[in-house]
Amino acid sequence: MSRFLSNATNRIDSKGRVSVPAAFRSVLAQRNVQELYCFQDFVFPAISVGGPDLLERFERQISAEDPFSPDANEMSLLIHGGGIFMKLDQEGRLMVTDFIRDFTGISDEVTFVGRADHFQLWQPQAFQAAQMQARGGRRLAGGRS
Repeated sequence: MSRFLSNATNRIDSKGRVSVPAAFRSVLAQRNVQELYCFQDFVFPAISVGGPDLLERFERQISAEDPFSPDANEMSLLIHGGGIFMKLDQEGRLMVTDFIRDFTGISDEVTFVGRADHFQLWQPQAFQAAQMQARGGRRLAGGRS
C-alpha cells in the first residue's frame, strides 16, 4: 500500500540533516514525489509533509470559496504563508531548517509520524504526549485502545 504508516525517531546529524525513514522514502518513490510540500500543522506543533498533491488539495478547497471570504483568506494564510517546498538529498535526508525547528521545538531528534497521505515531523516528547492524550481521550469516549 502507498500510505505513510507508523512512526520512527531519527537523530539529526552535525550538519542539520535527518534521514527520512526508508518506509516513508519508499512511499515517496511510489508516488514519484520529487519535491516536498511542508506546512505548519493546523492543530499540532508539527510540520506536515507531502507531495504537491497535498498543496493542490488545499488550493482546490480555497478556490471553491469566495476569494474575498475570511475562510479563503485564513486558509491561504495557513497553507501558503505557513508552507515551503523542500527536497531530500541524494541519501534521503531532509535539512532540519529554522522553519521546522522554530515551529516544532525539534532540537537533536525528529519523530516521523505517518498520517496516511502525508507524514509529520515532531519533537519526540511532544509526539509521545499527544499520542498519550489521544489514547486517553479515546478511552474516556468509550473507544478501545
